[in-house]
Amino acid sequence: MPNMKNAKKAVKVIAKRSVANNEFIATMKSAIKKVEKAVLANDKTKAGDALKLATKKIDKAAAKGAATKNFVARNKTRLAKKVNDLK
Repeated sequence: MPNMKNAKKAVKVIAKRSVANNEFIATMKSAIKKVEKAVLANDKTKAGDALKLATKKIDKAAAKGAATKNFVARNKTRLAKKVNDLK
């Protein structure tokens, strides 16, 4: 347990940031799963729409610092490749 005033404040700030980051990460992962589910169902239109939403969520998480640049690039590329390979 922190004793100093600034350490006590830091604990509160860290907790608040963790909650915000968890929300961005959760919505991003949900969007990614929707794309993968549409790809497994072989539904190209649904997968395309889900990909647009997932890309937006992934970029938003990166902008807020919840995801790293390489994570973003890797996942966007993988999802786009899966959707583009659908017949």
